[in-house]
Amino acid sequence: MSDQSKKEPNQQSQPNVEDLRRLLNLRANLNRNAPKTDDELHGKEQWKFWETQPVPKLGDVIPAGTNEPIQPNKTKEEIKQEPISLPDGFKWDDIDLNNQAELMELYSLLNENYVEDDDNMFRFDYSPEFLRWALQPKGWLKQWHTGVRVIKSNKLVGFISAVPANIKVYEKTVPIVEINYLCVHKKLRDKRVAPVLIKEITRRVNLEGIFQACYTAGVILPTPVARCRYWHRSLNPKKLIEIQFSFLQRNMTMQRTIRLYRLPEQPKTPGFRKMVEADCSQAFKLLYDYLQKFDLSPVYDEEEFKHWFLPRENVVDSFVVEQNGVITDFGSFYHLPSTIMHHPQYKILKAAYSFHNVVTKTPLNDFMNDMLISAKNLDMDVFNALDLMDNKEFLENLKFGIGDGNLQYYVYNWQCPMIQSDKVGLVLQ
Repeated sequence: MSDQSKKEPNQQSQPNVEDLRRLLNLRANLNRNAPKTDDELHGKEQWKFWETQPVPKLGDVIPAGTNEPIQPNKTKEEIKQEPISLPDGFKWDDIDLNNQAELMELYSLLNENYVEDDDNMFRFDYSPEFLRWALQPKGWLKQWHTGVRVIKSNKLVGFISAVPANIKVYEKTVPIVEINYLCVHKKLRDKRVAPVLIKEITRRVNLEGIFQACYTAGVILPTPVARCRYWHRSLNPKKLIEIQFSFLQRNMTMQRTIRLYRLPEQPKTPGFRKMVEADCSQAFKLLYDYLQKFDLSPVYDEEEFKHWFLPRENVVDSFVVEQNGVITDFGSFYHLPSTIMHHPQYKILKAAYSFHNVVTKTPLNDFMNDMLISAKNLDMDVFNALDLMDNKEFLENLKFGIGDGNLQYYVYNWQCPMIQSDKVGLVLQ
């Protein structure tokens, strides 16, 4: 925990959500010792594994106008047909997410081993319903839910996933996979299983004719295409302070802090309501058109839009503004709680993560304030947003506090100039 008394007295008071920031910085961490800043990066020797991969070298400057694969696509005959060899005693196994027992095995592996903060106080808790949503969009393949088991016990000890997507990189739309949930059991992290998982998922994806991938990490790997920062808005400051997730600021009492972050009980925008399936066609068109202005963004079709944005309890929520039968504004957030360890009263920290928001009539600050109210009414404790798309327009105005770490975006087997955060329209779970 950082000592907030070191802040200057005239700084705007914001809760210190330090532990969540640490969690966010650790997401998708492919190496526990990987550098988190450029200064730290220059003190590290280059990663041997990434030197063998088709990614730009650290420090390379990609010329303007370059926007293309690093390696050409391979023919099926050029791709290894057999799985990559695992260390002795382990075997590959595709995880069937429609089998409740296997889904719960994956849930337990991630819940116990994926990401936790340095002080062992908070741990991401991806629900089984969330995992099905995140890993079974249009075009999903079982063989891309890749597990590693111990042969003797059949225990699941490793996992990596890929889901198909179309991503616009500058002016080109590229069929890719999104890589996520790379996880190795804590006791096996000296076995070098993670690079094998990455090589195997690459092989499996290549066999389906896809040669690019997108992923995010809180650490610096070769080589980011974009860099964003998390911001955090307290919705339940009393709880956050009681679990030592944040602290009372200098010259602030609990009551003053609660008043600072108090929100109206109900949204203020006329016609603001939860999205239903009948809204999808109009809302999809709003989002599709909006995302065209960004240099790194998903290209959804209407079926994919329905999968990602139709509300699912405790997974994702979307809202619209309807005026005279016309959908004018759309917003969404997904749910990602964390387990609170070692606290006598509270067990779950409920966090909402801003997904996509599009306004054509309502002022963005007013619409997002209604989104905060909606999250609060769903019992969320904190609302998180990256400084991408147009989010910078509302972050400070709506009392978000800036995080202390970056989230790097990567595109595997692709080279293009760095993309500024406000030109990024891609949010990965």
